[in-house]
Amino acid sequence: MKKYLLLAVFALLCCSFIGVSAEEITLWTIATESDAFHPAYIRAIEEFEEANPDVTIKMETFENESYKTKIKSAVAANDLPDIFFTWGGGFSSAFVESGKVLPLDAYYDAYADGITKAALGNVIYDGKLYGVSYVTPVSVMFYNRKMFEERGLTAPETFEDWVTVCQAFLDDGVTPIGISVRDTWVLAMTHDALTLKSAGPQKVAAALKKEGQSYNDLDFVAATEKLMELVDMGAFVGSATGISNDEASQLFYNGTVAMFTTGSWMAGSIQTDPENPEDFDVAPIPVINPENAKITDFMGGASDTLMVSASTKSPDLAAKAAFEISRAVSKYAYLSGAGVPAWTVDYDASEVNPLTQKVADYAKNATSFTLWFDTLMEAEDAGEYLSLLQELYVKNITPAEFAELMAEQLEN
Repeated sequence: MKKYLLLAVFALLCCSFIGVSAEEITLWTIATESDAFHPAYIRAIEEFEEANPDVTIKMETFENESYKTKIKSAVAANDLPDIFFTWGGGFSSAFVESGKVLPLDAYYDAYADGITKAALGNVIYDGKLYGVSYVTPVSVMFYNRKMFEERGLTAPETFEDWVTVCQAFLDDGVTPIGISVRDTWVLAMTHDALTLKSAGPQKVAAALKKEGQSYNDLDFVAATEKLMELVDMGAFVGSATGISNDEASQLFYNGTVAMFTTGSWMAGSIQTDPENPEDFDVAPIPVINPENAKITDFMGGASDTLMVSASTKSPDLAAKAAFEISRAVSKYAYLSGAGVPAWTVDYDASEVNPLTQKVADYAKNATSFTLWFDTLMEAEDAGEYLSLLQELYVKNITPAEFAELMAEQLEN
């Protein structure tokens, strides 16, 4: 025992003598163990630590909704980790304005061949780069192709088609669409997409960014009315207000419901969670008003990002880790089917599952990307939006009242 103790002490003294010491970088993400991106993060961190043996990356994970509160509180208290996951656009604008985020322009050139400034557009504020994106997620409609084919149905391209499909399932005693209202962002996925396909990308962006477009507009009201038409006909699972996203997703995976609108990351989960992943397919969200929107207009874009705290004790190392972990997550998330890469694909991706390849094609050929409402809007507006959306779903307010209240919020 004494022998091993002496050896340990000797090793420590040697390390101190030659100046070798492990440095720890703390990273916050929402890549929990049940999240489709968790394996990609783990592999990315392992690679970074192998290439930098004197560095340890300590990843701490948090659930999506609770994290939004945590990260805002951490910014306010100046208690950020070295690197933190966040969303670009309006969500992080206050973080940047507060001076709590490290500009990354000085580090970008070393990685310019792998990711373009265009791909980083949602994390550029006042001409400066403040984050590193890794995927280009979009909202799409996943559906159980086997259940569709058994009833002679095809993926809907217009809202009228969608209602017809829903009615066919209802007539057969099957709930058409899975959704979570408790995890409000899941409900917002459907509402945002319907609004985009009614008002179009220009009007949506102008309204949410307060650029002269009122939310109290017939095209916005029409989208909300369409959402409530689906609610009224019983298209959504009846337990929606009480179940989480994970629970709602399971109802889709096990064939209880036939459709699920969410981000493209579900393509990866479909490879592991359902018993028969080959039964599933994906399609764009149907169009409501073809005069304003195209089937190739998508909610989403490169907004998932890693930022570096301005107060980190190791800015050069943290910036390097942010770029290299982001690049590796982009790669491994794509290979596993969890995400559409924002970084250049300079590796063999021939084995990527067909669903993810299909969504990647959607992103490649998209006519527009519009960030999700709660990302594009400023944080205070986003919080009110999600609260109003829940009130709308349970019919405490009408579509017209929802539009009026949103307009008032965005005018403040």
